[in-house]
Amino acid sequence: MRHFQVGDARITRISELDLTGVDPAFLYPGVDPEQVRIGARPFSAGSFDPATGTLRQSIHTWLVEIGGLTVLIDTATGNDKQRPTIPPLHLLNEPYLERLAQAGIQPDDVNAVLMTHIHVDHVGWNTRLQDGAWVPTFPHARYLASGVELDYGAAVDADDEAKVNALQQVADLGRMSHLPAAGIYTDSIAPLSSVGLLERVKVGDGEVLPGFSYHALPGHSIDHAAILLNSKGHHALFWGDVLHHPVQVKATEWNSIYCEFPDAAVTARRKALAWAADTGATVFTTHFAESSAGRVTRDGDAFVWTFVEGDVA
Repeated sequence: MRHFQVGDARITRISELDLTGVDPAFLYPGVDPEQVRIGARPFSAGSFDPATGTLRQSIHTWLVEIGGLTVLIDTATGNDKQRPTIPPLHLLNEPYLERLAQAGIQPDDVNAVLMTHIHVDHVGWNTRLQDGAWVPTFPHARYLASGVELDYGAAVDADDEAKVNALQQVADLGRMSHLPAAGIYTDSIAPLSSVGLLERVKVGDGEVLPGFSYHALPGHSIDHAAILLNSKGHHALFWGDVLHHPVQVKATEWNSIYCEFPDAAVTARRKALAWAADTGATVFTTHFAESSAGRVTRDGDAFVWTFVEGDVA
């Protein structure tokens, strides 16, 4: 288990899935897979398997302990979730809560859950199946997410085409490639609202918790946001899904198959990289493998990613 210190914050990765054998042609449709392999070769076997020419990724949560608060940033995929259109994530049975316990945290200890966006692999452990019903996994937590993301997810699940179109028009993100997977709001968000644990966030509207703020990086999803933690002059940037593998750091024009608004996603990616490079923030990714954390520097007009290892305990 890896731990990182940023100011007064102790940050720990809680793993759910290690994704190996990821086909570059699948992850980056429209990109020559050989170009992806060439770009990935400088990385270690923890990110790229040269024998098979495939990529390695991760799905995990970041646990942040600071100032008496216990905060989770994104909650991975969850167990028992019906995801038939995404076979690797369908009806999982992973020891996620046991791993959280290894970090010294029980579900009742969590004070807040911050969601970068409402996608299948970021909100799943919000709820768990109990006696045939979805109930909050962290019963004493505030669950915070973009109000736009919440409205969009609800409209998708309700098959409300008029509402979906209206939200897209207001967002004005350009062309759309696809809608998010259906069912996510129903099993991972609505059960929070029904018991009063869900809170709407206006992205960019100041701190939501002491030191924590949401910053707009739309494109991967309709109101995707990075979460920034400031502590004692140090920055931790949880950038969600602006990038899915370190190969994109030097190829910012490559979008993953999961990016819903492709043109806006490229803009957001470049914005996040520039901000990380200019501030020296420690970046905590959601899908990079290895340590999953690192820093961004500039190399002329390009960017360079360097993993940071943290402490392993």
